[in-house]
Amino acid sequence: MPKMTDRERLAKIEADRRKLDEEADTVRQSLRAQYAAHISQIAVEQLSEREFRDLLTHAIRVGGAAAITALKALPITAATTQTSPERRPSDEHGGAARRRPALPPSAASPGDGADSRPAP
Repeated sequence: MPKMTDRERLAKIEADRRKLDEEADTVRQSLRAQYAAHISQIAVEQLSEREFRDLLTHAIRVGGAAAITALKALPITAATTQTSPERRPSDEHGGAARRRPALPPSAASPGDGADSRPAP
């Protein structure tokens, strides 16, 4: 077999690289599809889309083992204190409507009947 020229060798290397890039993309998409199938079995609707994305981004950034260690250190009760999305913010404190504080009698206006004595 004759020796390849530098130009032929470069063309072969570039063709091999394109094939490897395509194969890497195929494997990457397959792996992501497997992870997506796992996610479909988890109740992620308890998180907002932003929280979900941030959680995964930070877990990937610090590494899986470090993220798992940090999350396991959190108290379990923290997950149960979240409010459901159906609740209104006013319901978080017993559902009572927010009221203005009562004014002291000296701050009442003369025409509101707060003072029962007749005016001099």
